[in-house]
Amino acid sequence: MRFLLPKHFLYGIAGFVWIVAGTILCTRAIIWLSQLSFTNELYSESIGLSIAGFGYYFGFSKLVRKNISRISQLTEKASAFAFTPLRGYVMIALMITIGITLRNSSFPKYYLAIPYTAMGGCLLFGSVKFFREFFSFRSQENK
Repeated sequence: MRFLLPKHFLYGIAGFVWIVAGTILCTRAIIWLSQLSFTNELYSESIGLSIAGFGYYFGFSKLVRKNISRISQLTEKASAFAFTPLRGYVMIALMITIGITLRNSSFPKYYLAIPYTAMGGCLLFGSVKFFREFFSFRSQENK
């Protein structure tokens, strides 16, 4: 049985998944960096957020646009799981596996904080676009 929703809800689901994942990654990074002095913590977070900005601009923004375009081409009612293509689910599984592997490795956690912040930041930035699409569709619907 397929769980069908109006397709504009898929933007909200995608935004929710991205914001949850991004928040988890950034929270872990902040916890790991709390071992450092405030100055080093701030410096490391700044590097991570700078990488996130570049990563989003040069990579993730294209992925978000592609997903938004793909969702917009779906029929008016679509599966709740269609917020990402099958390839997206494979990427999610791969990234979770890499994250668990890194987290359980012998790498000092404060070194992992920068890539976690960068990836989390990219996901948080991307979630904004999905939510913007969801809410703009909702406001058009109410006119």
